[in-house]
Amino acid sequence: MRQLFINPMLNKEFKLRFRSFKSFLGLLAYLLAVGIVVIGFIYMQTRFSATGYFRPEESRVMFMMLSFIQLALVLFITPGLTAGIISGERERQTLSILLTTEQSSTSIILSKLFSSVSFLLLLIVSSLPIYSFVFLFGGVSPSDVLLIFGFSLFIVFSFGSIGILFSTLIRKTIISMVTTYATTLFLIGGTFFFFILALQFGYGGIQSQTTPFPYYFAMLNPAIVIFGQFEPNSIEEIYTRTGIEFPLWISYLISYTVIAILSLVISIRVLRPSMKLKKSRRDEM
Repeated sequence: MRQLFINPMLNKEFKLRFRSFKSFLGLLAYLLAVGIVVIGFIYMQTRFSATGYFRPEESRVMFMMLSFIQLALVLFITPGLTAGIISGERERQTLSILLTTEQSSTSIILSKLFSSVSFLLLLIVSSLPIYSFVFLFGGVSPSDVLLIFGFSLFIVFSFGSIGILFSTLIRKTIISMVTTYATTLFLIGGTFFFFILALQFGYGGIQSQTTPFPYYFAMLNPAIVIFGQFEPNSIEEIYTRTGIEFPLWISYLISYTVIAILSLVISIRVLRPSMKLKKSRRDEM
């Protein structure tokens, strides 16, 4: 187990990603952008408020806004970080050399995953002090902050696993990246569209009737799940209209855990057989 996470290849990947000064400039730019959003929001609310105070309700709104900004950041950056890690090695013709090392396929895939999302994890953790601003005004508990950060970390690894899957199955990096972004777009925008559509079909007649399909689409959409943590009444409405009262966030965790595990298992199994097939063809020639 220790070799899966502590190995020379993982150390090399970390050094390559963090020895550049551009990485820390990117981190600084992200923190400045988030800080400006927080300070600007507080200024606008106090400047145009009748009382001149920043109320707990407004602090909660600011926390929701920051959470969705972080969600958008994770969903936008994760596919770009993971969709080319294996196909890029193949295009540089270094994958064969990598597979001749003593590292197993599991170690290679997991090392690539952790090294690829490590910078994004650093962005998420480094923004934690900025989120602490909400504690100054109330409206948000520490458990809410920990819940959102845990949710973000889970999204990073689940969508990162999807990116590795396409990077392993598809030879060209550009095609792998487009496919990963298209899948991410469907899991966000597509599931939301079908969720609204299913609700309309379920309530199209004079007498409303329950249908489970909106629940199935909602449990695949991280934006709906995270919004439900802020507004429990919206989730109760989904339970009422679908007739399913099983907690939506648990269904989300189960669904994406299965997707992530299947993606990693397929990536591990596909990584070396493809190389063995190439080797056998070369021997025949």
